[in-house]
Amino acid sequence: MKTASLSKSELMLSAQTSMNSVLENIDLTYKEKLALTCRILFDKGHDSGLAGQITCRTDAGDTFITQKFGLGFDETTADNLIEVDLDLKPLDGKGMANPANRFHTWIYKQHPKVNCIVHTHPTYIAALAMLRIPLIISQMDTCGLYEDCSFVSEWPGVPVGNEEGILISKALGNNRAVFLAHHGQLVAGETIEEACNLAILIERAAKLQLLAMSAGQVQPLPADLAREAHDWVSTDKRNKVNFAYYARQALKNHPNCI
Repeated sequence: MKTASLSKSELMLSAQTSMNSVLENIDLTYKEKLALTCRILFDKGHDSGLAGQITCRTDAGDTFITQKFGLGFDETTADNLIEVDLDLKPLDGKGMANPANRFHTWIYKQHPKVNCIVHTHPTYIAALAMLRIPLIISQMDTCGLYEDCSFVSEWPGVPVGNEEGILISKALGNNRAVFLAHHGQLVAGETIEEACNLAILIERAAKLQLLAMSAGQVQPLPADLAREAHDWVSTDKRNKVNFAYYARQALKNHPNCI
């Protein structure tokens, strides 16, 4: 066996090289990926009526794509998504964006590497938010958020003003996620695939935390191993492969969304 003498770091590098060369990316437009993200997250419990927004920056840089306000995640298609400017005005003059998208615009302005934002109020995140305690990452599957999730302990109220945008954008800092007390979650990715995966991950982390807290004291992970796992699952290729799997799941239930 040729690999028996290789170190763990060598094996990890080899596996990542194989992922990049063997696994193909799916070819979809921004609108198709965003519509699929809406359906993926609907199926995974992120639906909360008309609350929550999913947006992605366009190649123009100063406009973004989002759902038409009044439509649920399960009703969103590539055809009914709208493109709006930083004042939330639709470029074609039809429909309207969710007014709470205003805080997305602040994140896009202050974080140029962010190209997709998902803000939702899924059940376990919402329940944990009621306790007003930070998200704890203490299980390997959720290490993608280890030292990568900010905590906003004071509820800012209805997030339609500029002050909420400034607060949440600042809280995000260099992290990819924000856990909002009494509210919900926000994740920000360089790609739609990354943001979708993070949104699924943060709800799973909250679910595991609540289950663990009901049984005893949550024990911390060794920091060096948690950071290693964080980096292992956070590559662009890993995000795209995960998203492709979730997309196939969603298309079985929602074949007409793209």
